[in-house]
Amino acid sequence: MSWGPTREAEVLLEFIRSRRSSKLLGVGEVPLELVLKALEVATYAPSAHNAQPWRVVVVKDRETIVRLLEEMAEVWRADLRSDGHPEWRIEAIVRESMKRTLRASVLIVVCLTMEDMDVYPDERRAQCEYLMAVQSIGAFVENLLLALHAFGLGACWRSGPLFAPEAVRKVLGIPEHVEPQAMVEVGLPGGIRPPSRMTLREVAHIDRWGNVP
Repeated sequence: MSWGPTREAEVLLEFIRSRRSSKLLGVGEVPLELVLKALEVATYAPSAHNAQPWRVVVVKDRETIVRLLEEMAEVWRADLRSDGHPEWRIEAIVRESMKRTLRASVLIVVCLTMEDMDVYPDERRAQCEYLMAVQSIGAFVENLLLALHAFGLGACWRSGPLFAPEAVRKVLGIPEHVEPQAMVEVGLPGGIRPPSRMTLREVAHIDRWGNVP
Protein backbone atom coordinates (compact mmCIF):
# COMPACT_ATOMS: atom_id res chain seq x y z
CA MET A 1 0.00 0.00 0.00
CA SER A 2 1.28 3.46 -0.91
CA TRP A 3 1.03 6.13 1.78
CA GLY A 4 0.94 9.86 1.21
CA PRO A 5 -1.49 12.49 -0.03
CA THR A 6 -3.09 12.14 -3.45
CA ARG A 7 -3.31 15.10 -5.81
CA GLU A 8 -6.87 15.68 -4.64
CA ALA A 9 -5.73 15.60 -1.02
CA GLU A 10 -2.96 18.11 -1.72
CA VAL A 11 -5.52 20.46 -3.26
CA LEU A 12 -7.71 20.10 -0.16
CA LEU A 13 -4.79 20.67 2.21
CA GLU A 14 -3.76 23.80 0.35
CA PHE A 15 -7.37 25.02 0.42
CA ILE A 16 -7.44 24.62 4.22
CA ARG A 17 -4.16 26.55 4.49
CA SER A 18 -5.56 29.34 2.32
CA ARG A 19 -8.47 30.21 4.65
CA ARG A 20 -8.09 33.57 6.40
CA SER A 21 -10.30 35.65 8.66
CA SER A 22 -11.67 38.69 6.85
CA LYS A 23 -11.01 41.37 9.47
CA LEU A 24 -12.60 44.06 7.29
CA LEU A 25 -15.30 42.57 5.09
CA GLY A 26 -16.12 43.94 1.69
CA VAL A 27 -19.50 45.66 1.58
CA GLY A 28 -22.17 43.84 -0.43
CA GLU A 29 -25.04 41.40 -0.14
CA VAL A 30 -24.40 37.69 0.29
CA PRO A 31 -27.03 35.22 -1.01
CA LEU A 32 -28.77 33.64 1.97
CA GLU A 33 -28.88 30.27 0.19
CA LEU A 34 -25.06 30.12 0.23
CA VAL A 35 -25.00 30.82 3.95
CA LEU A 36 -27.54 28.06 4.56
CA LYS A 37 -25.55 25.61 2.43
CA ALA A 38 -22.43 26.43 4.44
CA LEU A 39 -24.36 25.84 7.66
CA GLU A 40 -25.53 22.45 6.38
CA VAL A 41 -21.90 21.47 5.77
CA ALA A 42 -21.01 22.71 9.26
CA THR A 43 -23.46 20.21 10.79
CA TYR A 44 -21.14 17.40 9.65
CA ALA A 45 -18.57 18.43 12.26
CA PRO A 46 -17.65 15.86 14.91
CA SER A 47 -19.25 16.26 18.32
CA ALA A 48 -19.12 14.54 21.70
CA HIS A 49 -21.51 11.51 21.73
CA ASN A 50 -22.71 12.82 18.34
CA ALA A 51 -24.91 15.10 20.46
CA GLN A 52 -24.53 17.96 17.94
CA PRO A 53 -24.89 20.64 20.65
CA TRP A 54 -24.87 23.53 18.18
CA ARG A 55 -27.79 25.81 17.43
CA VAL A 56 -27.64 28.97 15.32
CA VAL A 57 -29.58 32.14 14.66
CA VAL A 58 -28.98 33.62 11.21
CA VAL A 59 -29.46 37.38 11.40
CA LYS A 60 -29.91 39.24 8.11
CA ASP A 61 -32.35 42.02 9.05
CA ARG A 62 -30.34 45.26 9.34
CA GLU A 63 -32.42 46.72 12.16
CA THR A 64 -31.98 43.54 14.19
CA ILE A 65 -28.23 43.54 13.55
CA VAL A 66 -27.94 47.15 14.75
CA ARG A 67 -30.04 46.46 17.83
CA LEU A 68 -28.00 43.35 18.64
CA LEU A 69 -24.73 45.27 18.40
CA GLU A 70 -26.07 48.16 20.49
CA GLU A 71 -27.26 45.83 23.28
CA MET A 72 -23.94 43.99 23.32
CA ALA A 73 -22.08 47.31 23.24
CA GLU A 74 -23.76 48.45 26.46
CA VAL A 75 -22.32 45.43 28.28
CA TRP A 76 -18.91 46.04 26.71
CA ARG A 77 -18.95 49.68 27.75
CA ALA A 78 -19.63 48.66 31.35
CA ASP A 79 -16.74 46.19 31.24
CA LEU A 80 -14.38 48.79 29.82
CA ARG A 81 -15.41 51.30 32.51
CA SER A 82 -14.63 48.72 35.19
CA ASP A 83 -11.19 48.34 33.58
CA GLY A 84 -10.64 52.07 34.12
CA HIS A 85 -10.72 53.31 30.52
CA PRO A 86 -11.82 56.94 29.92
CA GLU A 87 -15.16 57.50 28.21
CA TRP A 88 -13.65 58.86 24.99
CA ARG A 89 -11.53 55.74 24.58
CA ILE A 90 -14.43 53.41 25.42
CA GLU A 91 -16.61 55.02 22.77
CA ALA A 92 -13.82 54.89 20.19
CA ILE A 93 -13.19 51.18 20.82
CA VAL A 94 -16.87 50.22 20.77
CA ARG A 95 -17.83 52.29 17.74
CA GLU A 96 -14.88 51.05 15.67
CA SER A 97 -15.81 47.44 16.42
CA MET A 98 -19.47 48.04 15.58
CA LYS A 99 -18.53 49.80 12.35
CA ARG A 100 -16.49 46.78 11.33
CA THR A 101 -19.26 44.29 12.12
CA LEU A 102 -21.85 46.36 10.26
CA ARG A 103 -19.96 45.66 7.04
CA ALA A 104 -21.24 42.07 7.27
CA SER A 105 -24.18 41.04 5.12
CA VAL A 106 -25.22 38.31 7.58
CA LEU A 107 -24.40 37.49 11.19
CA ILE A 108 -24.51 33.90 12.40
CA VAL A 109 -24.89 33.62 16.17
CA VAL A 110 -23.66 30.18 17.21
CA CYS A 111 -25.11 28.77 20.43
CA LEU A 112 -24.59 25.74 22.66
CA THR A 113 -27.20 23.47 24.20
CA MET A 114 -26.54 20.74 26.76
CA GLU A 115 -29.93 19.06 26.25
CA ASP A 116 -28.52 15.96 24.49
CA MET A 117 -25.22 15.79 26.37
CA ASP A 118 -24.65 13.31 29.20
CA VAL A 119 -25.65 14.29 32.74
CA TYR A 120 -23.42 13.61 35.76
CA PRO A 121 -24.13 14.17 39.47
CA ASP A 122 -20.64 15.45 40.29
CA GLU A 123 -19.14 18.81 39.35
CA ARG A 124 -15.91 17.41 37.86
CA ARG A 125 -17.56 15.25 35.22
CA ALA A 126 -20.29 17.79 34.58
CA GLN A 127 -17.61 20.39 33.81
CA CYS A 128 -15.82 17.96 31.49
CA GLU A 129 -19.09 17.30 29.68
CA TYR A 130 -19.65 21.04 29.23
CA LEU A 131 -16.12 21.48 27.86
CA MET A 132 -16.75 18.64 25.41
CA ALA A 133 -19.78 20.55 24.14
CA VAL A 134 -17.70 23.73 23.79
CA GLN A 135 -15.06 21.79 21.83
CA SER A 136 -17.82 20.48 19.57
CA ILE A 137 -18.96 24.06 18.92
CA GLY A 138 -15.41 24.92 17.86
CA ALA A 139 -15.44 22.07 15.33
CA PHE A 140 -18.79 23.29 13.99
CA VAL A 141 -17.49 26.84 13.53
CA GLU A 142 -14.35 25.61 11.77
CA ASN A 143 -16.47 23.61 9.32
CA LEU A 144 -18.62 26.69 8.78
CA LEU A 145 -15.63 28.93 8.08
CA LEU A 146 -14.18 26.45 5.59
CA ALA A 147 -17.53 26.07 3.82
CA LEU A 148 -17.94 29.85 3.54
CA HIS A 149 -14.39 30.04 2.19
CA ALA A 150 -15.27 27.38 -0.41
CA PHE A 151 -18.09 29.63 -1.64
CA GLY A 152 -15.65 32.54 -1.98
CA LEU A 153 -17.19 34.45 0.93
CA GLY A 154 -15.43 36.37 3.66
CA ALA A 155 -15.99 35.52 7.30
CA CYS A 156 -14.64 36.36 10.75
CA TRP A 157 -15.21 34.49 14.02
CA ARG A 158 -16.04 36.79 16.95
CA SER A 159 -16.55 35.87 20.61
CA GLY A 160 -18.61 38.87 21.73
CA PRO A 161 -21.72 36.79 22.64
CA LEU A 162 -19.73 35.04 25.37
CA PHE A 163 -19.37 38.36 27.18
CA ALA A 164 -22.97 39.50 26.72
CA PRO A 165 -25.18 36.39 26.58
CA GLU A 166 -28.25 38.02 28.14
CA ALA A 167 -28.13 40.89 25.66
CA VAL A 168 -28.01 38.39 22.78
CA ARG A 169 -30.86 36.37 24.26
CA LYS A 170 -32.95 39.52 24.70
CA VAL A 171 -32.65 40.64 21.08
CA LEU A 172 -32.90 37.25 19.38
CA GLY A 173 -35.37 35.53 21.70
CA ILE A 174 -32.95 32.72 22.56
CA PRO A 175 -34.23 30.49 25.41
CA GLU A 176 -32.37 30.20 28.71
CA HIS A 177 -31.14 26.65 28.12
CA VAL A 178 -29.38 27.74 24.91
CA GLU A 179 -26.09 29.59 25.46
CA PRO A 180 -24.74 32.14 22.94
CA GLN A 181 -21.12 31.26 22.24
CA ALA A 182 -19.88 33.02 19.11
CA MET A 183 -20.76 35.25 16.20
CA VAL A 184 -19.58 34.73 12.64
CA GLU A 185 -19.61 37.79 10.41
CA VAL A 186 -20.28 36.87 6.77
CA GLY A 187 -19.81 39.11 3.75
CA LEU A 188 -17.66 39.70 0.74
CA PRO A 189 -13.98 38.91 1.36
CA GLY A 190 -11.65 41.72 2.32
CA GLY A 191 -9.08 42.89 4.86
CA ILE A 192 -7.03 39.69 4.74
CA ARG A 193 -3.82 39.81 6.77
CA PRO A 194 -0.67 37.91 5.73
CA PRO A 195 -0.55 34.48 7.39
CA SER A 196 1.15 34.26 10.77
CA ARG A 197 1.51 30.79 12.23
CA MET A 198 3.77 29.19 14.79
CA THR A 199 6.03 26.48 13.39
CA LEU A 200 5.32 22.81 13.98
CA ARG A 201 8.37 22.60 16.23
CA GLU A 202 6.83 25.27 18.48
CA VAL A 203 3.55 23.44 19.01
CA ALA A 204 4.19 19.70 18.63
CA HIS A 205 5.88 17.20 20.96
CA ILE A 206 6.61 13.54 20.18
CA ASP A 207 5.96 10.89 22.85
CA ARG A 208 6.56 13.33 25.72
CA TRP A 209 6.80 17.07 26.34
CA GLY A 210 10.07 18.51 25.08
CA ASN A 211 10.66 16.06 22.22
CA VAL A 212 10.00 18.13 19.08
CA PRO A 213 9.69 16.86 15.51
